[in-house]
Amino acid sequence: MADIVLTTLNAKYIHAAFGLRYLFANLGGLKSHACLIEFDINQRTLDVVEALLALRPKIIGFGVYIWNAAQTTEVIAALKRVRPNLTIIVGGPEVSFEVGEQEVVRLADYVITGEADLKFAEVCGQFLAGNPPSQKVIAAELPDLNKLVLPYDRYTDEDAAHRVIYVEASRGCPFTCEFCLSSLDIPVRLFPLPALLDALERLLGRGVQRFKFVDRTFNLNLNVSKTILQFFHARYRPGLFVHFEMIPDRLPQVLRELVAKFPPGALQFEVGIQTFNPEVSRWISRRQDYDKLADNIGFLRQRTGVYVHADLIVGLPGESLESFGAGFDRLVALRPQEIQAGILKRLRGTPIVRHDAEWQMVYHPNPPYEILQNKLIDFATMQRLRRFARFWDLVGNSGNFVETTPLIWSTIESPFAAFLRWSDWLYARLGRQSGIALPRLVELLFEFLSKELRLAPSAVAKTLWRDYQRGGRSDKPPLLRDYLRDGEKPCPRRSVAGGLKRQTRHLTNVAPR
Repeated sequence: MADIVLTTLNAKYIHAAFGLRYLFANLGGLKSHACLIEFDINQRTLDVVEALLALRPKIIGFGVYIWNAAQTTEVIAALKRVRPNLTIIVGGPEVSFEVGEQEVVRLADYVITGEADLKFAEVCGQFLAGNPPSQKVIAAELPDLNKLVLPYDRYTDEDAAHRVIYVEASRGCPFTCEFCLSSLDIPVRLFPLPALLDALERLLGRGVQRFKFVDRTFNLNLNVSKTILQFFHARYRPGLFVHFEMIPDRLPQVLRELVAKFPPGALQFEVGIQTFNPEVSRWISRRQDYDKLADNIGFLRQRTGVYVHADLIVGLPGESLESFGAGFDRLVALRPQEIQAGILKRLRGTPIVRHDAEWQMVYHPNPPYEILQNKLIDFATMQRLRRFARFWDLVGNSGNFVETTPLIWSTIESPFAAFLRWSDWLYARLGRQSGIALPRLVELLFEFLSKELRLAPSAVAKTLWRDYQRGGRSDKPPLLRDYLRDGEKPCPRRSVAGGLKRQTRHLTNVAPR
């Protein structure tokens, strides 16, 4: 039983709620009256309601994000029907802006906007003391990071063994990219480095192997990034995996030398490129040096074992189908291990809305607020690009078709045009984007490559079979058997980093606080 319950609906079990742990760690004397319980968005609403009410709380605090806003609204609506006097407090990025438009805000008793690490405890204390706040919407002041209790001891042994452990060395971003909530969070603020390193040491001592830094610009402060990389290198053990989000055109020599010391699969860099079109970059107030960016990615791929995940965004104002395709081709040539073609989202509070009229930007009204069409890309074309992104994940990013994927563009110069052709063909055959079993996908790739592109069937079959074995599979897909000799040499399994990345990918471009 608990007077205060902190909760959220995670996208998946493997994601531990970082923000809730900050709130709990900073409850002060209220900790003994509180508990933290997590769910995921696939659980049934009434099951979540039952579990929460069983704790007999006076206050429930919900973390609301773009990926759980709809489900959280349903849960709160049901709670209020059953227990009308239960006090509901909501907070998080999704309810920090445009609060007057949201049903989840209407249902809640209080809304804390901004970074609520300290404000949540203050509001709960007022309420339990019989002096509840007079206003519904409460703006949290930016907390002094030197005064926050760090949340890392709130990770349980189960978290340490089975979930991604989120950490951060800083908050904020110096850039003003109009599609991103972090552009509103200026200036960059640093956590005390000695306290952070002590916490990381304790996590390592508990057996944590997977660390995901949520800093928007990890390599902005050279001293901090250098110190943290040195820390992990000195304590490296097999299986250690550390994820950072980096500024793509900033990789000075001292960092190059450090990352080159790590073994393959230990480090992953998420490189947010978003567009290769300089004019589009100017439209969205994004600054980057494309020559330095290309040189840095080239260095990472040729001289280090870093797993590079690079992002592009579909649907930015001023970006046509042809412009996006040219950028995709340019990125493929740089050979990152993973390319995410994300669909533009109109996150609440971001200044991307200033382009709505000029570029005729039309977004879906419900989370995750993805672009439906704009002046240069109509709805039908945007749907093709959605399928392109989905099928690219299944084939290009999955790690299942390392050798096969380049065959798709082996007959023409443009990987984008070639993969879009494959995507259109695949959708025409299946009429769906999901639920495609791996053996079936192998058969469809074989058919497309051998019949549509007229590549030699035996060579295609051998390539597919080598890829198929990388995941530890030995059952030959029936369609390939006639083209394979017994005793084909197996290939090594895919890297660990790629599998971990697919587990830890965020659903949006905001840190999980």
